Amino acid sequence: MKITLARLPVTLGVIAAVLAPMAGTAVAVAVTPAAPRTGKLTQVGPIADHGFPAWYRDSNNVRLELCTTADDPMCPAPAGSIPNPDAPVSFPDNFPDESFYQLATATVTLDSGAKAVVSTNLEAAFMNGAPAPGDQMVFGRIRIRFDAAAGERFRITHPYGVDDVVADAKKGVNMTEDTGAIPGAFGAALNGRVGPFLKWDGTSPQAPAGYIGNPGIDHPITGSPYNTNFVQIDQLDPDTGALIKQVGKTSLFSLQGRYATNSGLDVDQATYSRAANGTGAIDVYASSEPNQVLQITGNTTMGFHDTKLRGSADGHYYGRFPLTGTLPANPTVDVANITDRPATHKTRALVDLVSGASATYNADTQKLTVAATSSDKKLNPALTAVGFGAVTPAGFTGVVAPPAAITITSAAGGSTTVPVVSSGANFVPTAPVAAATADTPALVNQTVRLDASGSVGEITKYTWTQTGGAAVTLTNAATKLATFAPKAAGLYTFRLQVDGPGGTSQATVAVTVTNVTAPKADAGVDQTVVRGKAVTLDGSKSTAAETYSWAQVSGPAVTLTGASSAKPSFTFPTQALPASPGPNAGFVYNNDPVVLELTIRNAAGISTDQVVVTPQAETLSGLTVRYRTGNNEWRISGTSSLLQGQRVAVVLGSTLTGRVIGTGTVDAAGAFSIRVTGPVPATNPAPTVSFVTTTGASQLGFAVSVTN
Repeated sequence: MKITLARLPVTLGVIAAVLAPMAGTAVAVAVTPAAPRTGKLTQVGPIADHGFPAWYRDSNNVRLELCTTADDPMCPAPAGSIPNPDAPVSFPDNFPDESFYQLATATVTLDSGAKAVVSTNLEAAFMNGAPAPGDQMVFGRIRIRFDAAAGERFRITHPYGVDDVVADAKKGVNMTEDTGAIPGAFGAALNGRVGPFLKWDGTSPQAPAGYIGNPGIDHPITGSPYNTNFVQIDQLDPDTGALIKQVGKTSLFSLQGRYATNSGLDVDQATYSRAANGTGAIDVYASSEPNQVLQITGNTTMGFHDTKLRGSADGHYYGRFPLTGTLPANPTVDVANITDRPATHKTRALVDLVSGASATYNADTQKLTVAATSSDKKLNPALTAVGFGAVTPAGFTGVVAPPAAITITSAAGGSTTVPVVSSGANFVPTAPVAAATADTPALVNQTVRLDASGSVGEITKYTWTQTGGAAVTLTNAATKLATFAPKAAGLYTFRLQVDGPGGTSQATVAVTVTNVTAPKADAGVDQTVVRGKAVTLDGSKSTAAETYSWAQVSGPAVTLTGASSAKPSFTFPTQALPASPGPNAGFVYNNDPVVLELTIRNAAGISTDQVVVTPQAETLSGLTVRYRTGNNEWRISGTSSLLQGQRVAVVLGSTLTGRVIGTGTVDAAGAFSIRVTGPVPATNPAPTVSFVTTTGASQLGFAVSVTN
């Protein structure tokens, strides 16, 4: 039997959401289970030839290896993931672009008939999709998918926890959480919710030897850290989260995973040392599971034979081997775990050992001195301080700020990193910098401020001193802001001194004091504007003004912007039209000019001036008003002297408070016309109408021509 697995798309990173019960918005949140967690993934194995960990271990001491081939029906790679499934798997040319340490899937048929699929996997994939060195990543994945109406809320309990999910309008329930999807960061998967590994429980049939289950048979499982060895889906109230009903449950899983039989190995370091005559030793440091047999593969060129390493109970291995032959260019050593079947091999570059390293920095001379030696006394390879250059007794000068550590590399491949040890005098704070300013203008008998707020640096003391001019009394002379009130006009000078831990600094400021002159307000020239247009007032020609204040005296009410400035503005309001249909007993017509008053002040007094803003004159001419009794129709036309697109209202009667006949708009030629039915005019006395425009024109009591 050959089992094929569907491809699963990879979602990078961790998808997280905060639950907010809003219809049409898909949200999910992991809920902390009531029971404490009793297990997890605990260890990442050595890196295998394909660049992924050879295995992962959980807290039950179970190790699972990666399923990468198509010929193992209990542990196959996904269908279509291997370019040539009939050829041997090789990295990277014929390697699956995704594979699994654990693949666990439960399918639940819900009350609605929908199929819910819940997957809890430990997956291997590549950052950019296709197999490539350096792109390998392993992540724990929890994925939940099923059709549901937008806004419906569900609680899904599975072996690795509980998730609260609200369906959205586009995909229903569609939640994916990937933890650890970072290339090369294989330990990040240990921090996810997936773990410890699941396996078939003890019910018949038993799991095939060497496997946690048979993916072709749905079977009960065990291993949940919360003892929730099932998938249960409950529907919840979207607002309160209260249970509505259980809509589906299963304890059967399709489960795939193969127990790791090989331990693999990592060669942590391989260094050599040799004397001037070329003989020496090779030191190899490796790691694997305890009680393994690791050995170095002999190399007749360098002069050593197949020899076992010595191991400790914690899985560390060490070996020291003779170097009696020739050291080739770019030398390597091969170390094998011969306990594995087949034996696992790792190749490691053989490099010299950089020792006796030191890095000292003199803060006074700004000199960095680096020293180190190579274990290769025959070649004496060049040593380099990364970022600085060749290591020599002369060291490096002009180093303003050294790094905390220096890495020293050897031309023979070795390297070491040492902390920088510093000496020299302690740094002292930078002296503050004084800055002094004063109020302008400065006037006799008015308070003048001396301001040191522009000074910079750490300041503990301010001192103001008068250095010129008629004597004055300084108030708050020991603070950032000092004041004085001059009694006479003239030039006054002051010195500011600021003190701080780094020293002192001084600055001077000169203040020219003038006599106060009486203010004279000038509100600007009178203006004529079209109603509805913006108006800018100009009081800037006022003299000796310290403050400005504008206020309206009369006319249609306006709103001033910048009433305390020299140049405020407002919009001349349009004339409101009578409300249709009327009558409008309270209607007010006001085309008066707007009168505003400017008040300026200084210590010598107050001055006022007024400005008048008059509405642009508007004349209505060519007026015709006809009422036809046969069809109760009004025909009204006329011309305005203002071409502003203004509105015109016509009111029955000799005032603007009667019934509104209709309204029209002045066109680009100044003409307007109104053609409406009703209201019916009285015949005794003879009927009249009145006109009013939004730009202020009015015509009262215009005679009506009444015809059939």
